[in-house]
Amino acid sequence: MHNRETLLALSKDQLIELIEIYAKNWLAMDGVWFQSVERKLGMDEAMYHDEEAWKRFTVTEARRIKKFLGLGEHPGLDGLSKALRLRFYANINEDEIEITKNTLIYTAKECFVQKARAEKGMPYHPCKCVGIVEYSGFAKTIDDRIACECISCYPDITDSTCSCKWKFTINE
Repeated sequence: MHNRETLLALSKDQLIELIEIYAKNWLAMDGVWFQSVERKLGMDEAMYHDEEAWKRFTVTEARRIKKFLGLGEHPGLDGLSKALRLRFYANINEDEIEITKNTLIYTAKECFVQKARAEKGMPYHPCKCVGIVEYSGFAKTIDDRIACECISCYPDITDSTCSCKWKFTINE
């Protein structure tokens, strides 16, 4: 049996559950390699490789989602909002998106990665520098007129009501 036939035989609810499993599996793999480098070579080395991986992955992810959604060259903040909702971890992190005029605020209310590290008694992942690479690269790939800045992200938390918060501004 071809794998596509296996997927076609699943119900919509089963497919949604499978997507959640895939997202968790992907994040687990991301965490496993990161923690391996972190244990062997330290946090600085792990962060270096994490940034390098995200520089490339975020562009690939954004490009594929952009194509899937049929977004044009400049889909603006509305296109970015739609694309953010389809990121690999979007369905396992609780988030919120607010758009006002030329600004989009993306808030991760709860982060699966930070929650998992806390449950294991590990320190939080200092993800701000990687987040800047990740969210800036994602937004620029969706629409090259969009700039990104960090409002709050570990270790520079300015909003304790969420895991992280990002501001996207479009220059039209």
